[in-house]
Amino acid sequence: MVIPQHKHLIVRAECNKFPQSEEEVSSFLTDTVVALNMNILSGPHVAYVDVEGNKGATGVVIIETSHCAIHVWDEASPALIQLDVYTCGELDTSVIFDMFRERFDPVKVEYKYLDRENSLVELAAGTEDHTNPMVTGLGSSGTFG
Repeated sequence: MVIPQHKHLIVRAECNKFPQSEEEVSSFLTDTVVALNMNILSGPHVAYVDVEGNKGATGVVIIETSHCAIHVWDEASPALIQLDVYTCGELDTSVIFDMFRERFDPVKVEYKYLDRENSLVELAAGTEDHTNPMVTGLGSSGTFG
């Protein structure tokens, strides 16, 4: 019997590069799920919001073990990207941080990694801020930094 793990990664990133179309957001979500060795049940479902002050793309993909969601605010400079990955299975957070580095040229990344099985236990958290030389890495786990 497989015991669910209930892992939840929340990422807030300010990035020089960002997905600029629904297709790019969809591709990122698909690539993320594949890189994490997860299986898509539905989606990705992506829409662009064209409301001043809230412009950007939002996407979600339903996976066998839960979901991945991304929100991109492209009016800001640098752009703001927020990612939410929740799974009842294994979650290698380094895969996600590597994808952010490769695709989005982040200048600041903050994250929280939670175990939600019995309560909200914080497994790791941190910040990497290339605009502030006093901030050098993301948490004690060394997952990004």
